[in-house]
Amino acid sequence: MTPVTTTVPFMSGDLAATRAFFGPRAAGWEIKFPDDGPRYRQAVADLAPPAGGAVADVACGTGRALPELRDAVGPNGTVLGIDVTAEMLAEAVACGRDEIATLVLADATRLPLPTGRLDAVFAAGLLAHLADPDAGLAELARVCRPGGRLAVFHPIGRAALARRHGHELSTEDLRAEPNIRAALGRTGWHCDSVDDGEDRYLVLATRELPHA
Repeated sequence: MTPVTTTVPFMSGDLAATRAFFGPRAAGWEIKFPDDGPRYRQAVADLAPPAGGAVADVACGTGRALPELRDAVGPNGTVLGIDVTAEMLAEAVACGRDEIATLVLADATRLPLPTGRLDAVFAAGLLAHLADPDAGLAELARVCRPGGRLAVFHPIGRAALARRHGHELSTEDLRAEPNIRAALGRTGWHCDSVDDGEDRYLVLATRELPHA
């Protein structure tokens, strides 16, 4: 499949900072975290996109989850890989992932998709890079059908990640269980589970019926 490039109508300072950070790091990204593959595989299995369904990996980076998402929905399903950094999508193409998914350059808070288009959304490492996480979660809810599923994922738990960066865990972290449950609840999602272990962070949620 040929990558689709969607012009981002307004690039905030936060988007510019995200691109400035990830762009130079895109080359070789795949080999920096060689042990993450099984964790992505299990996270997609836990999300359980329906066979023949439509699923998007939002903030897909080089597309490490795309092969698993393609396997889950099968040849008749639709798989989108969406990222705001062109260099990351170029690496995804270099890895051949444009052959199993449509790659889209777009802002996660302004997705070029119709309302209710998706059956499931996979979002790895997205929330920390959003200036307004509630707006991002609400946009993911908009493009997902009622009853559809969301996986908010990171291939390492919060405590382990904090140690890696020499930080202490904060109760104000959006990803802390009480905070992420509340954020999901106010943006159109029902939080089903929070797994914040040593080896991964995985939150699963279900798209609620839109309020009248």
